[in-house]
Amino acid sequence: MRAAVQPGGGGRLISSAADLDSWIAGRSVSELAEPFTFVVGTDGVLRLAPRRSEHVACAGGDMVLSAGEISFMHEADRWAVSEVSNQSTGYCPDISSWPEVARALDDVGLRRPSGFTLEVVFRRCPGCQEHNIVREDDFVCVFCGSDLPAVWNVDPTV
Repeated sequence: MRAAVQPGGGGRLISSAADLDSWIAGRSVSELAEPFTFVVGTDGVLRLAPRRSEHVACAGGDMVLSAGEISFMHEADRWAVSEVSNQSTGYCPDISSWPEVARALDDVGLRRPSGFTLEVVFRRCPGCQEHNIVREDDFVCVFCGSDLPAVWNVDPTV
C-alpha cells in the first residue's frame, strides 16, 4: 500500500477548530453522511481524508499512533465527534491507542466520546501470520484455526 502513496500526499492536517471548519466546508453532502478516514500521526496531529481513502495514504505512508473512522455532528455552532473507531485494516491499531486519539481531538477543541464508540480487536496469527479481527471474544484464527494471543501483537511497522 505504501507504494501507492503519492509524494506530498496524505490527509488534511487538523490542528484547530478552524482547520476542521475549513476542511468540512469543502465536503459534499454525501461525504458528510459517512464517516471519514482518520489517523493520528507520530506528531500527535489529527489527519482526515474521505472515507474511501486508505489509512496509509492518509498518513502519507508514515507510522501512526492510531487510525480509524470518525464522524462529526454540528452542535451549538461547532463540530463535535459523534462516532470514532479504530477500524483500520492498514494499521490494525489496538484499542489502547484511544488516549492518543483523545489527545489529538482535545488539541483541536472537539467534544468527543470517552472512548472508541466501536472497538475493533486486531491480532496477528502466530501460525500463519495473517491479520484477524477478533469477534465475540473468539481468539481463533479464521485462516488456519490457531489460537490467537490475548494481547495485541500486530507489527506497528505495517
